[in-house]
Amino acid sequence: MGCLVSTPKDSGGNRRRPTNIGEVSVYVPGLRTPKPVDFSQSLGGHLSKTLVERLNALRTRIVVMAGQEAPTITRTRRKTATQHGGSVLADLHQALEDYLPVLLGLVSDGSQLQFKVQFIWVNQEDDAEETAMFNAWYEVLSVLHLMAVLSLSQANLLLLPRTSDSHQPKVSEERRRSSIDIFLKAAGYLDCAVKHVLPQFPSELRRNLPVDLAEGVLRALCLQALGQGVEIQLGMAIDSIKATLAVKRRLACEMVKYWQQAQDNIMNLPLSNGWGEKHRLFVKWKYVEAKAAAYYYHGLILDEGNTEKSHGMAVAALQAADKYFDESKKACEVFNAAQPLSRNPPLWGTMKYLSEKIPKDTSSKVRINRDLYSHEKIMGTAPTLPDFPLALKPDEYQLPAVDPSWNEILELSHNGMNEVKPDKR
Repeated sequence: MGCLVSTPKDSGGNRRRPTNIGEVSVYVPGLRTPKPVDFSQSLGGHLSKTLVERLNALRTRIVVMAGQEAPTITRTRRKTATQHGGSVLADLHQALEDYLPVLLGLVSDGSQLQFKVQFIWVNQEDDAEETAMFNAWYEVLSVLHLMAVLSLSQANLLLLPRTSDSHQPKVSEERRRSSIDIFLKAAGYLDCAVKHVLPQFPSELRRNLPVDLAEGVLRALCLQALGQGVEIQLGMAIDSIKATLAVKRRLACEMVKYWQQAQDNIMNLPLSNGWGEKHRLFVKWKYVEAKAAAYYYHGLILDEGNTEKSHGMAVAALQAADKYFDESKKACEVFNAAQPLSRNPPLWGTMKYLSEKIPKDTSSKVRINRDLYSHEKIMGTAPTLPDFPLALKPDEYQLPAVDPSWNEILELSHNGMNEVKPDKR
């Protein structure tokens, strides 16, 4: 159950997109925004006036905040504070967290109330401008997706480098550690959406969800968050004198697997417009970039061997790293040139280090090994990367318990009563 209505992209004007989103360390899809809903029209005869008013108030707060901030929230703003001292991202996230336990009362124990209200959200990656559905699980899914996107926005702001006294752009260790926690939180929301919310939809309705909420996109965003978390871990390992080459290679190889899986999930989806195509290009860029890092560290470890074969494999791995690094720079340019336009922040961390080391070490090792061995001893193709199990997992986010304000209604429902008498005021 749950009627779906999609509005073609040329019929409205609710989708407001920036032409330039500024500096991007973390790709953030355009924010899907909710359109107003009057719960009293659909639920007035089924719920108390107090509960209906609470639902209206909680959702209206989100509609207003998201509507005001969506056009600018994905644009880079290094400091975005509200009049109360908090951040817009944090306040909108809190509004969603406040709404979710009350919203979940509509779907509790298979309640038929879940089909009473038509929820409408403006899409960003789908061709259809907006999608309306008489299904409260659609609202839950949209809320989780928005919570994840807000988290990615927050991580992007944390990972934009600041110029220190030495004029070298850097991101503090505290901000890097905080960003990893946020990536895991975002992945947790998306993992919950895939495992616990999508299965609530009938198969036909699930197939007709906007591409923003397609399983492949949700999985790709989850894997993206984990992949970027590992990239931060690799940068911290590079900065640590205790981290061995083996540790760095493992992290780089795990990064490749996360981005490969993200690409596998997203490559066959109809992400043809604006944000969607840019999303695909970001995943492609980061996948190639991760391969450059993995082959670099694999090459350094192979070069520690004492045989002609291992040295030949090392040269091939380093040449692959150099090739993929050049590819990644081109993929990055294509990503930034796609609408909406974006740009890279100043190089720092993992990629600043690798941008200096890969060309230098590749040239040096190739020259040394070619002086020592004949051309035939150097492999023509890159060796296979080691396969490591993925260590970074999403937070185990669980949907919150239904808000206590539903207790009386749910008890009446269990007793077979479908309507609640209005409050006497």
